[in-house]
Amino acid sequence: MIEQTSRLELPYILPSQAQKHVTHNEALQRLDAITQLTITSEISEPPQDAEDGDCFLIASTPTGEWERQAGKIAFRQDDAWIYIVPREGWQAWFLDTGRTKVLHEGRWQDAPLPATGAFQQLGVNASADVENRLTVASPASLFTNVGGGHQVKVNKATPADTASLLFQSGWSGRAEMGLAGTDSFSIKTSANGADWKTALSISGAGHVIMPQRPVARAGRASGNVSHTAGTLSGFTDLPIQQGGFALGNIVAETQKDLVVAVTGLYLITLSLLVISSSGHTVTIRINDTSSSFALSGTASAANGMQSASFIVPLNEKDRISLAHGGICQLAYGPGKTEISLAML
Repeated sequence: MIEQTSRLELPYILPSQAQKHVTHNEALQRLDAITQLTITSEISEPPQDAEDGDCFLIASTPTGEWERQAGKIAFRQDDAWIYIVPREGWQAWFLDTGRTKVLHEGRWQDAPLPATGAFQQLGVNASADVENRLTVASPASLFTNVGGGHQVKVNKATPADTASLLFQSGWSGRAEMGLAGTDSFSIKTSANGADWKTALSISGAGHVIMPQRPVARAGRASGNVSHTAGTLSGFTDLPIQQGGFALGNIVAETQKDLVVAVTGLYLITLSLLVISSSGHTVTIRINDTSSSFALSGTASAANGMQSASFIVPLNEKDRISLAHGGICQLAYGPGKTEISLAML
């Protein structure tokens, strides 16, 4: 007759058995250890301060009283150790790590997550919260395909809501891309996490706007002005400017130089509406030094428009003005004698 159960190895009380209570108590001891199995930790030698009810997983190289008991569960009862051989599929709560583990293929492993499931919050190596319901602390995150393409989708409820990626430094926002408060795709940046500027905006029709791109058109009040050799001139009007262009220091009379806000390559277009000329040259000055970028003409240029474009490297705080050679009269006003700059 079989003397114990097949799964938990609990001893049977046999017919005509003496001291049946001993067998019964042995079964209760095993049940007390196995049921709601809680393991204090995995160690190699018996602790000196173990108390009744303590339960340990014996490590792979045990010593002392536990020698040759590797892989078994040691349960302290009546100042003695009861050794239990765990079976495939057993589950236990490990107190030292605060994790539920399952015995699978001879190793205690973290209990697997279900193949499908729904979670209110999920933290990977970090704590999730109500606002950040999925939190990942990792050197990198990988989203890959299953044989085709792969999309990451961010959906918002209404056009006034936001669906974006926010990039932070020290938990302070520095850049954001997505649908931020509108249905136009935009890229925004901030130097301090509070003041934001739109660097790029693309409408649903594909139209691209760059509201921070340095652009300027500078000229003077409407009228005809005569210039002679060796004189300088600046600007009084700035009808178009974005990206920080501004009028700076006085160059001549009330005219000021044009101050560059951002370092970069610029497309500069110089236009002249010539009323009369005995031979003239108008040169772009950068920081009080005449450059190699100029427009020249003879008497035949009278009553005509001259224009030339140049690609010029400029630095922040560079100052732009004009130097005149020869004698001419120029017409000023919108669309006449003026200079335009746009950062490339």
